[in-house]
Amino acid sequence: MPGVPVTSRVPGGAAVAAPPGPPEPRQSPEQRRAADIIRLLTLYRPLLDAFVIDFFTEDLWAQLPAAWQPALAGATPVQLAGLLGGSGGPGAAWPLSLLAFAAAARALAFPRGCPARCPHPPCQSSRLPPPLRRHVKPKKQHEIPRLGKLLRRLSRATGCERVVDVGAGQGHLSRFLAFGLGLRVTAVESDARLAGLAQRFDRELLRELGKARRAPAHGGHPLTPRAPRHVAGRLDPAAPWAEFLLPPEPPGAGPAARNPLGGPGGSEDGERVLVTGLHACGDLSPALLCHFARSPVVAAVALVGCCYMKLSTAPRQPPGYPLSASVAALPGHQLSYRAREAACHALEEYQGRLRGGGAHLRAHCYRAALESLIRAAEPAKRHLGLQPGRKAHGLSFPEYAQLGLPLAGLDPAGVPLDSGAVGAMLEQQHKVVAFCTLGQLLAPAVETLILLDRLLYLREQGFHCALVPLFNPRFSPRNLVLVAARTPLDTALAGLAKDTGDGDSSEDEEPEEAASLRERQSPQ
Repeated sequence: MPGVPVTSRVPGGAAVAAPPGPPEPRQSPEQRRAADIIRLLTLYRPLLDAFVIDFFTEDLWAQLPAAWQPALAGATPVQLAGLLGGSGGPGAAWPLSLLAFAAAARALAFPRGCPARCPHPPCQSSRLPPPLRRHVKPKKQHEIPRLGKLLRRLSRATGCERVVDVGAGQGHLSRFLAFGLGLRVTAVESDARLAGLAQRFDRELLRELGKARRAPAHGGHPLTPRAPRHVAGRLDPAAPWAEFLLPPEPPGAGPAARNPLGGPGGSEDGERVLVTGLHACGDLSPALLCHFARSPVVAAVALVGCCYMKLSTAPRQPPGYPLSASVAALPGHQLSYRAREAACHALEEYQGRLRGGGAHLRAHCYRAALESLIRAAEPAKRHLGLQPGRKAHGLSFPEYAQLGLPLAGLDPAGVPLDSGAVGAMLEQQHKVVAFCTLGQLLAPAVETLILLDRLLYLREQGFHCALVPLFNPRFSPRNLVLVAARTPLDTALAGLAKDTGDGDSSEDEEPEEAASLRERQSPQ
């Protein structure tokens, strides 16, 4: 124990008391959680790093604890769904070590909010006025008004009315912020073609508003005929904040536009800005956090991460992961590509598939069997990015393989598709499904570690920050929004659940407890 003298012996002498060492530094709850997650992942590293397509080629089932194998082999999909959700499943009798593993994985992962009863998002969201639903998929319709209202709260709390939307794509969020909420918006997109498409959609909406005698109302307020300003440019993660952008893609699409974060004098017109990114892919999220940390004109940031497998790791500076000194100092913090890919899984969707059964559950077994056939024919070919088709699981396996083998450069006529070995693999579909379920149990803990790393990085810089489960995880698996500001967030987040949960109940959604995950917001 720190501060307690430790006795030791010198050769040939009596016992002496060693002076007390320096007390261990006090860890925050977030640091302890990160350390606990790393210990859990270290214990189950082989499971975490395994690719399901190697199920047969590397005999992954035999690598599971022997006590788990009979219970998992005999489990029904509904019982596996219960294991994911913590209910055990009807009639399930799991080994205590498996229950402890599942309980630890669930306890260490951030709560993701309550999924709605409806298994699919609504076709149209009543929270968006009809003109702003155009060209927008249902998933985005679910996300945009919720993130928009959070940004409006940040705008009021910080006194900033200008928002910079990075990775804006076709501009759907930017359009809602500008036309629907009246904010001044700069949309930054690395693909010049998408930026051009966003401008075209803006012009369509402006023409519609110009023709209407009365602007369409949103939440009792008319839409504002103020379009976002679109900038084609790529974020430079390593540049000083005053050199925010690089020329857009594709090459030759044009020079980098004026930096929306501005130079030493401030933003475009000297104002402070809010920065947001809805599903900022790979290194884009940590790069935006770094720019926020070193750019005094950015008052606050609200980010939803995505595509964790694309995160860079050391020695790149700054790396995508780990970003914080706290996590980087923990032994075993490293995450493989496979682990980061697992963090992108849609746990609630998979749980729904288990409960519903059906042909979807064949997909992993089919792909693992196909991998075995490919490796048997040409051992050098492995982990090829084959996509026989989105609905290929509905086919028989010979039909599936006849689509997939040519993608690997193999002639299906030379591969035995109806052999006893193939039949034996297909009979193990229930084991493949059980193995996938174990990976799904770890996925939220991996995502939590990545998000904790970002939270701790911000705390180390002295900022106020919180993680909020803003979206319904069944509709939007990456539903945790990282919010950070230079001032306390209490005002911005107070009552957020009510603000983002209003609207027409015809959407068949339950309001999320959006602020239920608020971490301590005072800097350490």
